Amino acid sequence: MAAESERELLQLKKRLAELSRKSYEHNIYTYTGFLSMAEQDIFYGMPMEEKGKDYALSGGREGCERQMLRFGSPGSLGYEEDFPIVCLAVKPLSEKFAEALAHRDILGALMNLGIDRSNLGDIFVEGKSAWLFCTEKIAPYLIENLHKVRHTNVTCGMADAGKELPAKEPEEMHFTVASERADGVVAKIYNLSRNQSLELFRGKKIYVNGRLNENNSYAMKSGDIVSVRGFGRFVYYGAAHETKKGKWSVSAGIYR
Repeated sequence: MAAESERELLQLKKRLAELSRKSYEHNIYTYTGFLSMAEQDIFYGMPMEEKGKDYALSGGREGCERQMLRFGSPGSLGYEEDFPIVCLAVKPLSEKFAEALAHRDILGALMNLGIDRSNLGDIFVEGKSAWLFCTEKIAPYLIENLHKVRHTNVTCGMADAGKELPAKEPEEMHFTVASERADGVVAKIYNLSRNQSLELFRGKKIYVNGRLNENNSYAMKSGDIVSVRGFGRFVYYGAAHETKKGKWSVSAGIYR
């Protein structure tokens, strides 16, 4: 790890410990911005005396990868408080002349507005529209200033994630593997060689159930949710049976 990255790592740990301590000492909820999966893994690896026991994470809805960390709980503080997260809908002014959008298009438009990434959660794209989670604090600025994504003029407004955000079910995939080793399953799902899959583990790009996993020989378990940076996410359903050739017939749900 480079010296600069090491400093950033120590700064993040210090900031998280301070937020935990502030929550405990002042009997209030404290929040981070949206954390990447790598940042969440750093938090999980901190000693219990630094991160405390009363915390929760939320990305705005179930299944989000980028999540906000909240220190404090109703049990310890005696009251409940919602995460300061809102959902915004980005839609074309004219559906007829709009182009299909991609995740990178939305993120690029937001970055061009000078938004710090920690203010932004997951972005979900469906055709020519998109939904994004962000902090309450930054939402008014986005609503006022996000007018264009690539060549498409858009509107940005508050949305009810539960009602408006399309729920995507994973696409079920059946295949055979020699074993339930993680590197073999990842290779099969994303049509990679075993060496290419191994490099993903070595490059710290594999997260299992939200935790960084560098163990390519990890035995997959039914229900494991795997995020592969740069490729996507899937839920492993497990092995159905052993084939006549000694391989395992397994299945997984792929989020497209």
